[in-house]
Amino acid sequence: MKVACEHCPRNCILEEQQRGYCFIRQNIRGKIVCTAYGRCSCVNIDPIEKKPLAHFYPGSRVLSLGTIGCNQGCLFCQNGSISHAVSENTLIYEASPEKVAQMAVRETCRCVAYTYNEPIVWAEYVCDIARECRSRNILNVAVTSGYISAGQRPRFFENMDAVNIDLKGFSETFYEKYCHSHLGPVLETIEWCVRETDIWLELTNLLIPRANDQQETIRRMCDWIVNRLGEDVPLHFSAFHPAHKLVDRPPTSLESLKSAYNIAKRAGLHHVYLGNIYAPAYEATWCHQCGQMVIGRDRYRITHRALKNGRCQACGTILAGKF
Repeated sequence: MKVACEHCPRNCILEEQQRGYCFIRQNIRGKIVCTAYGRCSCVNIDPIEKKPLAHFYPGSRVLSLGTIGCNQGCLFCQNGSISHAVSENTLIYEASPEKVAQMAVRETCRCVAYTYNEPIVWAEYVCDIARECRSRNILNVAVTSGYISAGQRPRFFENMDAVNIDLKGFSETFYEKYCHSHLGPVLETIEWCVRETDIWLELTNLLIPRANDQQETIRRMCDWIVNRLGEDVPLHFSAFHPAHKLVDRPPTSLESLKSAYNIAKRAGLHHVYLGNIYAPAYEATWCHQCGQMVIGRDRYRITHRALKNGRCQACGTILAGKF
């Protein structure tokens, strides 16, 4: 019997035993099942800055985990071996939702992050872990592309405390060519998170030479963020490095990243960051009112703090975020 998987905008119609585009959602006896449930490909303890989240309990430890599969087909995928897996051989860790939450407590992690591959495709597992974490006062973080059906958003994000959404580009042409997906549902998810939830949101844009790094495209994206989301939403520009199926161009230069940074600041964004490249001054958090550094960073290490109760110690301005 054919069954429609309505979890994401792809709406895969699956025959018995057929897997969806994401690989880990399968029609088993007329029901869509997440075949990775209870199993992980990666489990690590990271700093929260690695997600990246700059305004959500800086310096805290986070238990990060991922499975396999993805509902987008990004040519530049940095984790292609698990996101575009065609077998379940890399699901080497058995971890029930309760066990994950217990591990976070044991390892003194403030959060659990659903990351490495797209958490939307293993949403049943994510949601059950998130509930177990909530019962133990452990926070939940999703690192996602935001490519989810409108009807599934409330359940997936119900127990999330923070999210970093990967806004991969700002044109439908880019999404179709480089991600084999569509921009519209991503923008809808981002706006929904801001308007309908209390989740702390940050955005990441991987800047790819000759693909999404045109100044006008960046300007339109930043204007959209300011006008539709607000000037306090942090934006991370991340450096591209050749990977997966996109190896015909060089890594993103520091000059290109700085140019994007300047465009974002001129658009009115208060907090802009550069990542995946060594640039400590652009990894730091600066008070948008007086210009003083309030959090210094060297890659993922906190080197300086000048915040008290979320306020700049120099001028008293409240910074948006959770501190």
